[in-house]
Amino acid sequence: MKLQLQDIPRVKTITKEDFIKHYYKPQKPVVIERFIEDWPAYSKWNLDYMKSVAGDKTVPLYDDRPVDYKDGFNEPHAKMKMRDYVDLLKKEPTRYRIFLWNILKEVPQLQKDFSYPNFGIRLMKGLPMLFFGGEDSYTFMHYDIDLANIFHFHFEGKKQIILFDQKQNKYLYKVPHSLITREDIDFSNPDFKKWPALQHAKGYTTELNHGEVLYMPEGYWHYMKYVTPGFSMSLRSIAKRPKNLSKALYNIFIMRHFDNIMRRIKGQNWIDWKNEKAITKTDNYLKNL
Repeated sequence: MKLQLQDIPRVKTITKEDFIKHYYKPQKPVVIERFIEDWPAYSKWNLDYMKSVAGDKTVPLYDDRPVDYKDGFNEPHAKMKMRDYVDLLKKEPTRYRIFLWNILKEVPQLQKDFSYPNFGIRLMKGLPMLFFGGEDSYTFMHYDIDLANIFHFHFEGKKQIILFDQKQNKYLYKVPHSLITREDIDFSNPDFKKWPALQHAKGYTTELNHGEVLYMPEGYWHYMKYVTPGFSMSLRSIAKRPKNLSKALYNIFIMRHFDNIMRRIKGQNWIDWKNEKAITKTDNYLKNL
């Protein structure tokens, strides 16, 4: 048995009017295959190019270890020079990923390689973020703290994507006071005997290739696995739906600070309680189906 996933719709290119009508307003994902071929980044951006322009930069690295109470919010697990990291990616599979790397701040010249597309909604121009990963590395299923509309531009290699909207929360073993599901769920090959509620979740999937753009609507859960080494850039637009905007403000100004306080007070017991609660709450919902 597999997850109930439908293919994300694909278009070659799209006008802002069609994007707003068919995807943004109904909050549905889409892959745009040939939207950035006029960007210098389309022909220039690969791992070797990033090594040449940012090799001296020290980059934060993350892996797939479970959350520990001593870890700060988005605290990296290691650091490395970009040149060494690219060499590692090309040499062998590695779990190390670069997460939320601000290219405006670190390598200003990369700004010349792309432009901000006009999708009909205002993009936040100070927050273009890069994400890198090695073969078989992945991000845990999560949604972004600000529940933003996200445009995910992929470069080099292939990347597997699985998405769920917020209506699927009750099936995903969501960890309370956090933005993640249970970290021991393998969404690329889930164990339905251990996680039976996942059989009821309905989502989307695709595989991104070089130069393709994925639109992820507000608050969508996303799991991303690098089939081959590569990297992506995300541009974002703030949540427009009042419910999502209020939830984003709660996450940023209350939830994450409350979680950090409880980690300091209760230590690992707080993490263990949250993980157990993810199971009991989901199981209780299943019993009432």
